[in-house]
Amino acid sequence: MSGNNFFNPASLARRRRMAESTATFGLLLICVALIVPFFNPENYAFLTGFKWVYSAGALIFLVARLINVSDPDESTRLRRLRRLEFWAGIAFVIAAGFWFYEEHRLGALSQYVGVLAVLRNTIMFSLVGAVIQIIASWLIVGQGRKEQKTTKGK
Repeated sequence: MSGNNFFNPASLARRRRMAESTATFGLLLICVALIVPFFNPENYAFLTGFKWVYSAGALIFLVARLINVSDPDESTRLRRLRRLEFWAGIAFVIAAGFWFYEEHRLGALSQYVGVLAVLRNTIMFSLVGAVIQIIASWLIVGQGRKEQKTTKGK
């Protein structure tokens, strides 16, 4: 892509829609992977399978947040807020890592200690990622509205 075509409004809007759809799909995978094991806590194989679903969702979300969707004319504040969403993806990837770590650390005991013992740190970092994502989304919408008002007023 040439530099001019990469930042034209139609291309930018399409990239934003694609990035948001992909991030939403990743978040749905993360949500399903966190909720479903609690419906069948006795089945350890069930828990093990969903760590891969969670990890896939975390990676999909992170890749979606790596896509550059910033307009070169946007303010530095808005670009930084978009970068903040990337850190939510990092929190989800760390949470996935904790799921693998806890299963390995607990070893054969992980079948008997329960779902919550295995998922404790995963749930904590998932909440961190969710809070970062929610705050970043609110601030991006608010800052975008502010910038639209100032450009319309000129």
